Amino acid sequence: MGIRRPLSGRGESEMADERITAAEETAGVVARLKRRMIDDAMPLWSTVGWDHVAGGFIDRLHRDGTADAAAPRRVFVQARQIYCYAKAAQMGWYPEGRAIALKGLEHLLARAKAPDGRPGYVHRLTPDGAVLDARRDAYDHAFILFALATVYALDKDAQVRAEIDALLAFLDGHLRSPHGGVHEGLPVSLPRRQNPHMHLFEAMIACFDATHDLSFQNRAGEFFALFLANLYDKQRHILTEYFEEDWSKIEPVSVEPGHQAEWVWLLKGFERITGCPTGQRRAELLASALRYRDEATGCLSDEGDAIGNIRRSTRRLWPQTEIAKAWTAQAESGEAGAADEARAALVRLERHYLSHPVRGGWYDQFDRDGKSLVDTIPASSFYHVLCAVTEAEQVLE
Repeated sequence: MGIRRPLSGRGESEMADERITAAEETAGVVARLKRRMIDDAMPLWSTVGWDHVAGGFIDRLHRDGTADAAAPRRVFVQARQIYCYAKAAQMGWYPEGRAIALKGLEHLLARAKAPDGRPGYVHRLTPDGAVLDARRDAYDHAFILFALATVYALDKDAQVRAEIDALLAFLDGHLRSPHGGVHEGLPVSLPRRQNPHMHLFEAMIACFDATHDLSFQNRAGEFFALFLANLYDKQRHILTEYFEEDWSKIEPVSVEPGHQAEWVWLLKGFERITGCPTGQRRAELLASALRYRDEATGCLSDEGDAIGNIRRSTRRLWPQTEIAKAWTAQAESGEAGAADEARAALVRLERHYLSHPVRGGWYDQFDRDGKSLVDTIPASSFYHVLCAVTEAEQVLE
């Protein structure tokens, strides 16, 4: 047998060291990301990321980590930040998170809930808290409900439960569509999107977890039924994004790989609270999402077509968190190799998106060549990163 020669001038021990390093990098990624959340992100977004004059969370930071105080305040971002701090407190990661979440919720209720005398929450605020856009947006309401559920889980506060019930009454009385699901918002507009329904599904699962009220199982079941009947193409195994009022698909269909992955995680959550089996659809959705990976990085691309071609080769941060959550859900179901895939997805997230020079910051989007396309650090990504890391710690560690 011949002598094995080093490849490319590297000795075998050096290559073994690299393999060990890579293995250690993957094995320790959940603990590293947890520490990043606690030590860097939580302090950053509650200090620099909080408006100490007008109140409320800052919508984005400049690339040097200073607050962009002039940016309008999107209401769903306020809700996402409330969720982040309430969740971190619930997990025991950041005890200060409870007070920060309650402070954020107080501001949200004071400024965004019916400031014009009409029911529901407005869409956007000015930096000083005035109404900038008075639309009632279904996507926003999904995240407000999600935030309320997460805060309620901390203390079971009756006032927070009353806010949950009031928001549900608004959905039922003002946003419900005769064709199923909810309108995009008020005033009613087209196209209809699967996205608000996905997040309302998420919110109903969170409300059940927080309250154990069986009515939330039923509400989640309505969105699951909508998914099966209208959102999911059972022949092509794809979730499509845009629809007419009667749920007919708008062609050519748009496929967002990140949403394919996000539904994998949500379907696992629905199965957990109801016992309804979702394994077949989860496997189909995950396989479809993986068709749209960027060859160079392994990251998910932003958009594809119905047959697996990449339509937009840009790469947002959030699809990477959702593919990690999808694999985490499959690991929770006992799928062989899923835990390793989840950790590998988190390593890609850490390497490409969280390697920002601002501690607790992130890059939001890259082009196909790896150039950053967004000059700011958006607060909206915190929800995605934190959720992926909390799910990973509960399942993988």
